[in-house]
Amino acid sequence: MKPIVAIVGRPNAGKSTLFNKLLGRRKAIVGDEPGVTRDLNFADTEEFGRAFTLIDTGGFEPRSTDVILTQVKSQMNLAIEEADLIIFLMDGRSAPTSADADLIAILRKSGKKAIYAVNKIDTPARKDLLSEFYTLGISPLIAVSAEFGIGLDELVDTILEKLPVAPPEEPVGERIRVAIVGRPNVGKSSLLNRLIGRDRAIVSPLAGTTRDSLDTPFEYNGRKYLFVDTAGIRRKSRVVESVESYSVMEAIRSIDRCDVAVLVVDGKDGLTTQDEKIAGIIADKGRSCVIAVNKWDLVEKDSKTADHVTLKLREGVSFLSYAPVLFISALSGQRVSNMFGLIDCVYEEALTRIPTARLNDAVADMVARHHPPAWRGKEI
Repeated sequence: MKPIVAIVGRPNAGKSTLFNKLLGRRKAIVGDEPGVTRDLNFADTEEFGRAFTLIDTGGFEPRSTDVILTQVKSQMNLAIEEADLIIFLMDGRSAPTSADADLIAILRKSGKKAIYAVNKIDTPARKDLLSEFYTLGISPLIAVSAEFGIGLDELVDTILEKLPVAPPEEPVGERIRVAIVGRPNVGKSSLLNRLIGRDRAIVSPLAGTTRDSLDTPFEYNGRKYLFVDTAGIRRKSRVVESVESYSVMEAIRSIDRCDVAVLVVDGKDGLTTQDEKIAGIIADKGRSCVIAVNKWDLVEKDSKTADHVTLKLREGVSFLSYAPVLFISALSGQRVSNMFGLIDCVYEEALTRIPTARLNDAVADMVARHHPPAWRGKEI
């Protein structure tokens, strides 16, 4: 499982600019006005020879009573809780504030490893302002300019030095690693309990796996499975403001470790923005997927309802067109037994190796059907 690095700081400190610079590409929206980032931004990177997940958080304003800014603060606290390393980025164009001091206190209380960096130090004169930030009682300080790339080598070296080494996953034989993911209250826990219920043969805890207490080994019809991060599924949701961000964070950790992700969608609510975010993580990480439409027994339907819902899913998460859709009721057990067959199927499909000749034929066929336009008068 990849370690997590979170970037925190006051609004307009340049967190999103640093996030993009460390990724080597533009993923977060940046702007001169404060508060551009409101949701947590996540991205995996191996830009510096080490794999880790980078998180860009919204601006910290501890004394604001604004509803959105309060939610941003809750999301930042969640990121700090889940991160292995925190970069506290301060604005070098203004003097330290009480908000900076408050955030330092939060980081110290968390006990997490932290790197303190002052941004927008792009001239020798600005470097002289660093002394003001030492009054916050933090050291050492790294002077950077995220916009111009100044000081990033030192910052990256410090990140790599402090970044914990992710322990390699212990081999689990022929077990298929399965993650049940989805937003809160869609029935993930009920589905897990139904899949590994008392009427099934649950094997004893598997020794030697990473974080055994969070994993549930299971055997069904002679095939071995490992449901990963099951403690995360059972864990209570955080405060209301951070529930959505928490489900995304939870999904990132689980999907990192799985072979097959089971995305649970509430059949009554249909596809939501949060479902789409988690689906995007599955696609970005290249995992096999089964989409489970739960609570299907509670949906008023006719003979065309399932086709209509399937079409909406295909339109909403077109990047998961390869994922089969299964309509279930975790509560009653309706069609849940079909889940293992689909998990096996998508797992085997992911292991398929397509011969080069077949790929060449497919590309040639696509070119023949949709010939690329000429470039500067010449055929491509």
